[in-house]
Amino acid sequence: MPSGSPPEQIKPTSLDDYLEVMSKAVFQSGMSWKVVEAKWETTREAFDNFDVVKVAAYNEKDLDDLSQDTRVIRNYRKLAAIVSNARQMINLDEEYGSFQKYLRSQEDFDATLTMIRKDFKFMGPTGIYFFLWVVGEEVPPHAEFEATYRK
Repeated sequence: MPSGSPPEQIKPTSLDDYLEVMSKAVFQSGMSWKVVEAKWETTREAFDNFDVVKVAAYNEKDLDDLSQDTRVIRNYRKLAAIVSNARQMINLDEEYGSFQKYLRSQEDFDATLTMIRKDFKFMGPTGIYFFLWVVGEEVPPHAEFEATYRK
Protein backbone atom coordinates (compact mmCIF):
# COMPACT_ATOMS: atom_id res chain seq x y z
CA MET A 1 0.00 0.00 0.00
CA PRO A 2 1.53 3.33 -0.91
CA SER A 3 2.60 5.47 1.98
CA GLY A 4 0.94 8.84 2.06
CA SER A 5 -2.44 8.54 0.40
CA PRO A 6 -4.84 5.70 1.22
CA PRO A 7 -5.95 3.38 -1.59
CA GLU A 8 -9.19 4.18 -3.36
CA GLN A 9 -12.29 2.61 -1.85
CA ILE A 10 -14.95 0.78 -3.86
CA LYS A 11 -18.52 -0.33 -3.29
CA PRO A 12 -18.41 -4.04 -4.10
CA THR A 13 -21.31 -5.12 -6.31
CA SER A 14 -20.39 -8.82 -6.57
CA LEU A 15 -18.06 -11.49 -5.22
CA ASP A 16 -15.83 -10.73 -8.21
CA ASP A 17 -15.08 -7.30 -6.69
CA TYR A 18 -14.18 -8.82 -3.33
CA LEU A 19 -11.98 -11.43 -5.02
CA GLU A 20 -10.11 -8.82 -7.03
CA VAL A 21 -9.33 -6.69 -3.97
CA MET A 22 -8.36 -9.72 -1.89
CA SER A 23 -6.15 -10.99 -4.72
CA LYS A 24 -4.35 -7.66 -4.88
CA ALA A 25 -3.70 -7.96 -1.13
CA VAL A 26 -2.34 -11.49 -1.68
CA PHE A 27 0.03 -10.32 -4.41
CA GLN A 28 1.16 -7.30 -2.36
CA SER A 29 2.22 -9.53 0.54
CA GLY A 30 5.99 -9.12 0.74
CA MET A 31 6.18 -7.18 -2.53
CA SER A 32 6.31 -3.60 -3.64
CA TRP A 33 2.82 -2.27 -4.33
CA LYS A 34 4.30 -0.54 -7.41
CA VAL A 35 5.20 -3.92 -8.94
CA VAL A 36 1.69 -5.23 -8.29
CA GLU A 37 0.06 -2.07 -9.68
CA ALA A 38 2.22 -2.18 -12.81
CA LYS A 39 0.98 -5.70 -13.62
CA TRP A 40 -2.61 -5.29 -12.44
CA GLU A 41 -4.35 -4.86 -15.80
CA THR A 42 -2.68 -7.96 -17.23
CA THR A 43 -3.24 -9.85 -13.98
CA ARG A 44 -6.96 -9.08 -14.27
CA GLU A 45 -6.92 -10.46 -17.84
CA ALA A 46 -5.08 -13.62 -16.79
CA PHE A 47 -7.60 -14.23 -13.99
CA ASP A 48 -10.71 -13.87 -16.20
CA ASN A 49 -11.48 -10.44 -14.69
CA PHE A 50 -11.59 -12.14 -11.28
CA ASP A 51 -14.83 -13.92 -12.15
CA VAL A 52 -15.09 -15.80 -8.85
CA VAL A 53 -16.88 -18.83 -10.34
CA LYS A 54 -14.30 -19.20 -13.13
CA VAL A 55 -11.33 -18.74 -10.78
CA ALA A 56 -12.79 -21.20 -8.25
CA ALA A 57 -12.96 -23.78 -11.06
CA TYR A 58 -9.26 -23.49 -11.96
CA ASN A 59 -7.41 -26.81 -11.79
CA GLU A 60 -3.74 -27.83 -11.55
CA LYS A 61 -3.18 -27.29 -15.28
CA ASP A 62 -4.64 -23.78 -15.03
CA LEU A 63 -2.30 -23.04 -12.12
CA ASP A 64 0.67 -24.46 -14.02
CA ASP A 65 -0.25 -22.28 -17.01
CA LEU A 66 -0.58 -19.18 -14.78
CA SER A 67 2.77 -19.88 -13.15
CA GLN A 68 4.33 -19.54 -16.63
CA ASP A 69 2.24 -16.50 -17.65
CA THR A 70 4.27 -13.28 -17.80
CA ARG A 71 1.09 -11.23 -17.29
CA VAL A 72 1.07 -12.16 -13.59
CA ILE A 73 3.47 -12.30 -10.69
CA ARG A 74 4.48 -15.93 -11.06
CA ASN A 75 4.46 -17.08 -7.46
CA TYR A 76 2.77 -20.49 -7.53
CA ARG A 77 1.78 -20.40 -3.85
CA LYS A 78 0.08 -17.02 -4.29
CA LEU A 79 -1.64 -18.14 -7.49
CA ALA A 80 -2.93 -21.27 -5.73
CA ALA A 81 -4.01 -19.15 -2.74
CA ILE A 82 -6.17 -16.97 -5.00
CA VAL A 83 -7.95 -20.03 -6.40
CA SER A 84 -8.46 -21.39 -2.88
CA ASN A 85 -9.69 -17.98 -1.69
CA ALA A 86 -12.22 -17.83 -4.56
CA ARG A 87 -13.63 -21.20 -3.51
CA GLN A 88 -13.78 -20.16 0.14
CA MET A 89 -15.45 -16.86 -0.75
CA ILE A 90 -18.23 -18.71 -2.60
CA ASN A 91 -18.72 -21.07 0.36
CA LEU A 92 -18.89 -18.23 2.90
CA ASP A 93 -21.20 -16.19 0.68
CA GLU A 94 -23.62 -19.15 0.63
CA GLU A 95 -23.19 -19.91 4.35
CA TYR A 96 -23.77 -16.33 5.54
CA GLY A 97 -26.25 -15.23 2.87
CA SER A 98 -23.74 -12.68 1.53
CA PHE A 99 -20.02 -12.12 1.75
CA GLN A 100 -20.63 -8.75 3.37
CA LYS A 101 -22.58 -10.47 6.18
CA TYR A 102 -19.59 -12.77 6.68
CA LEU A 103 -17.28 -9.74 6.95
CA ARG A 104 -19.62 -8.10 9.46
CA SER A 105 -20.21 -11.23 11.55
CA GLN A 106 -17.59 -10.36 14.17
CA GLU A 107 -17.80 -7.81 16.97
CA ASP A 108 -14.60 -5.90 16.24
CA PHE A 109 -11.64 -5.53 13.91
CA ASP A 110 -9.43 -7.90 15.91
CA ALA A 111 -12.00 -10.72 15.69
CA THR A 112 -12.54 -10.02 11.98
CA LEU A 113 -8.79 -10.09 11.38
CA THR A 114 -8.49 -13.43 13.18
CA MET A 115 -11.43 -14.88 11.23
CA ILE A 116 -10.09 -13.80 7.81
CA ARG A 117 -6.58 -15.09 8.63
CA LYS A 118 -8.12 -18.46 9.49
CA ASP A 119 -10.43 -18.63 6.45
CA PHE A 120 -8.17 -17.31 3.67
CA LYS A 121 -4.63 -17.94 2.45
CA PHE A 122 -1.85 -15.33 2.22
CA MET A 123 -3.87 -12.78 4.18
CA GLY A 124 -1.85 -11.17 6.97
CA PRO A 125 -2.83 -8.17 9.08
CA THR A 126 -1.72 -5.52 6.55
CA GLY A 127 -3.40 -7.30 3.64
CA ILE A 128 -6.59 -7.68 5.64
CA TYR A 129 -6.53 -4.02 6.64
CA PHE A 130 -6.03 -3.02 2.98
CA PHE A 131 -8.79 -5.41 1.83
CA LEU A 132 -11.34 -4.23 4.41
CA TRP A 133 -10.53 -0.55 3.80
CA VAL A 134 -10.87 -0.82 0.02
CA VAL A 135 -14.20 -2.70 0.19
CA GLY A 136 -15.58 -0.07 2.58
CA GLU A 137 -15.65 -2.04 5.84
CA GLU A 138 -14.84 -0.44 9.19
CA VAL A 139 -11.20 -0.47 10.19
CA PRO A 140 -9.35 1.32 12.99
CA PRO A 141 -7.50 4.53 12.13
CA HIS A 142 -4.31 3.70 10.22
CA ALA A 143 -1.95 5.00 12.94
CA GLU A 144 -3.74 2.86 15.52
CA PHE A 145 -3.52 -0.19 13.24
CA GLU A 146 0.20 0.40 12.65
CA ALA A 147 0.88 0.77 16.39
CA THR A 148 -1.06 -2.39 17.25
CA TYR A 149 -0.33 -4.81 14.40
CA ARG A 150 2.95 -3.76 12.77
CA LYS A 151 5.33 -4.37 15.66
